[in-house]
Amino acid sequence: MKILVPVKRVVDYNVKVRVRTDGSGVDVANVKMSMNPFDEIAVEEALRLKEKGAANEVVAVSIGDAKCQETLRSALAMGADRAILVDPGSVFGLDLQPLAVAKLLRAVALREEPGLILLGKQAIDDDSNQTGQMLAALLDWPQATFASVVKIEGEEALVTREVDEGAETLALRLPAVITADLRLNEPRYASLPNIMKAKKKPIETLSAADLGVDPAPRLAYTSFEEPPRRQAGQKVASVAELVEKLKSAGAIR
Repeated sequence: MKILVPVKRVVDYNVKVRVRTDGSGVDVANVKMSMNPFDEIAVEEALRLKEKGAANEVVAVSIGDAKCQETLRSALAMGADRAILVDPGSVFGLDLQPLAVAKLLRAVALREEPGLILLGKQAIDDDSNQTGQMLAALLDWPQATFASVVKIEGEEALVTREVDEGAETLALRLPAVITADLRLNEPRYASLPNIMKAKKKPIETLSAADLGVDPAPRLAYTSFEEPPRRQAGQKVASVAELVEKLKSAGAIR
């Protein structure tokens, strides 16, 4: 079975994001970029499934400009077998929205014919949490989101996911789409030999035109702004004083 793992290049989670002074977007100039953490978990899970014999190939795919090759190299260094870069074009490269990404991934999936698509539940830059669900709908494949445990048994995938009441386990007929949650695993560190090998591995490059997809955005962002600064706290001498301050602030009645 082949596993397709979409990975996204995002601002590193340790970086404090800044909005441009004109409010037109996020300032990414000279900012450290890395693989989306949830996608990194998805890569790790795909590799573990391969090591267990449930899969024989792991293919990483990223959508963006040439800089996304760094993200694909990271996936290759972890152990992915192949990598595909989909270039949507310079016009849309920085404004790709979930539906466009899902359409491009659908085209790649129809081309590669994987038995499983495993991706992060969301990206930490826009937090949309939409691509996996849209992709499953476009492919008309079963889906399981927020996976904390994934097992492959024959032609089925057993996925445990957290819900409000605790946890539930779903049985999906393959091929399927699964989105990875934080508790699924802890990604491995790429070894130095694998990092060096990854630098020499070829990356197949496709364009949106090659896949017959129009990635034009359907939504327009009007402005961006940073959240208001948190005000300093106040010390109170008693619970009664705390209650009074909460009442005066309208927090309680």
